[in-house]
Amino acid sequence: MRKVGIIGLGHVGATVAFTLFTHGIADELVLIDKNPKKAQAEFNDLSDTLARNDFHVKLKAQDFSDLRDLDVLITAFGNIKASVESGDRFAEFGFNSDAAKEVGQQIKDSGFHGIIINVANPCDAVTTILQKVTGLPQNHVFGTGTFLDTARMQRAVGDHLHQDPRNVSGFVLGEHGNSQFVAWSTVSVNNKPATSLLDEATRAQLMQATKDNAFVVAAGKGYTSYAIATCAVRLAQAVFADAKLFAPVSVFVPSVGTYVGYPAIIGADGVEEVIPLELTAAEDAEFRKSAQIIKEHVDQLF
Repeated sequence: MRKVGIIGLGHVGATVAFTLFTHGIADELVLIDKNPKKAQAEFNDLSDTLARNDFHVKLKAQDFSDLRDLDVLITAFGNIKASVESGDRFAEFGFNSDAAKEVGQQIKDSGFHGIIINVANPCDAVTTILQKVTGLPQNHVFGTGTFLDTARMQRAVGDHLHQDPRNVSGFVLGEHGNSQFVAWSTVSVNNKPATSLLDEATRAQLMQATKDNAFVVAAGKGYTSYAIATCAVRLAQAVFADAKLFAPVSVFVPSVGTYVGYPAIIGADGVEEVIPLELTAAEDAEFRKSAQIIKEHVDQLF
């Protein structure tokens, strides 16, 4: 029986819940939000769907004790207003770090011992806090990280070259935030190196578009939801299926001493392996610089 919990039922958490519910990915869903009325409303809305849904899903709401036996817990709490307005995901760091400490303690107290997939921003820092507070193994706590940013890069490059984004491989690395960067040495299109298809100026434009698109979406609708929810669901599926999915997520990288967006293998045991990349000297410097920014914020708290 596949049991999933979602903490934080805003636009992202609710979209994750709906996707899991309607696609038959979870057999049991536990819904928790700081606003009990919101949690109950989502519970009721999904419950009303059962008679028409293709799958039966057992629903529970607003009881942290129900987390104990879950397989996967997706954390999507937090305030995004300041980050949308400022274009900086660290804008809410103080507020969301306090929430992460509180939620982490509640998770620990529940006896939860499964896999945490964090969506809450700033993703790398909040993932770090959740791991430290819960005391769970580092490989059992990871974040969506640059999984979404990489998808945005794939779209930007694909659009420019009139290709399906799935024909584009490679990674966006570093912070899920302003210091992220496209590791162009890893990017290829139909097995052709992107550096042979795109000049330096175009690569710079596409990297900026990759960074900006979250805020373009948020400026229009006030938030982002579909793409990041899809990433979280895909990672949960990888855990359930023991898929050995090769994906850039927010994972603890020993060489830089922090959680940061970097490719790893995701399976039944969470992060099963961190895969070393052969970056250029300039890319390695960018990666370390981005990791240092995350560490400096986290060090304020521990």
